[in-house]
Amino acid sequence: MKIAVLSRGRTLYSTRRIAETGRKRKHDVRVIDPTRASIKILPEGLELSVDGLKLEGFDAVIPRVGSSSMETSLHVLRQFELCGTAPLNTSQAIYLSKDKLAAQQVLAVHGINTPRSAICRDPSAIAQLIEDVGGAPVVIKVTRGTHGSGVVVAESTNSALSVLETIWGFQSEALIQEFIKESSGSDIRVFVVGDRAVGAMQRQAAEGEFRANLHLGGTGEVVELSDELAELALKATHALGLSIAGVDILLSHRGPLVLEVNASPGLQGIETATGLDIAKDIIKLAEELV
Repeated sequence: MKIAVLSRGRTLYSTRRIAETGRKRKHDVRVIDPTRASIKILPEGLELSVDGLKLEGFDAVIPRVGSSSMETSLHVLRQFELCGTAPLNTSQAIYLSKDKLAAQQVLAVHGINTPRSAICRDPSAIAQLIEDVGGAPVVIKVTRGTHGSGVVVAESTNSALSVLETIWGFQSEALIQEFIKESSGSDIRVFVVGDRAVGAMQRQAAEGEFRANLHLGGTGEVVELSDELAELALKATHALGLSIAGVDILLSHRGPLVLEVNASPGLQGIETATGLDIAKDIIKLAEELV
């Protein structure tokens, strides 16, 4: 098989592990920086190239799409798709999952519980919306952000409005979200590959931090994956049309809540915490798709 790994960082842990594992399984794997790719739409058809060399004959493409180059990456991924290459996550599904509001809308109509959330650009409506999601403190998060960026806790209505007005000033949108106090800065990351929840870890935020992201100093340790959480993670992943995902789940007094579904989850934390070979699972999924 000929596999493209779409990533700006060929030395990053996840990209390196996927590429090395694919090569060990005797596949021709090429890491492609989407910001260096040229897309051509010509009378004779679609063309994709890097440094003047056509990207042809790829059987599968594994996208590792970061927020810094998301639009460019999705354009390149879509070109691969239209040229007949099987994606392990489609451009449409990634775009949907990266929009926190849109993702929550889709999860809700599929009957998947999430933290109560609201959005509005009218300052006069904010106080009521905060009450509607459970009252202060609330979490304010930009609708597009990764690794915990653009997420703050507002302790009062006034502070929430101040944060929102700052975000609006940058022409961005923000969610007002219920603060799940009982989670105590902890969540469970379930890694889904295809039709299997392959493993899980519990992430704990660093001292003084409420976000459990490992990039922010959080820690991860292996946790037994219950049937309930595995089923929830699979349902959330497939509701958004994804094949590979890291599903972040909060344990609340209302039961488990899906906080976020990450379309490009990092491998290092979960492989280190669990000892699982997630990269192998990803390559095997590519083999099954082709």
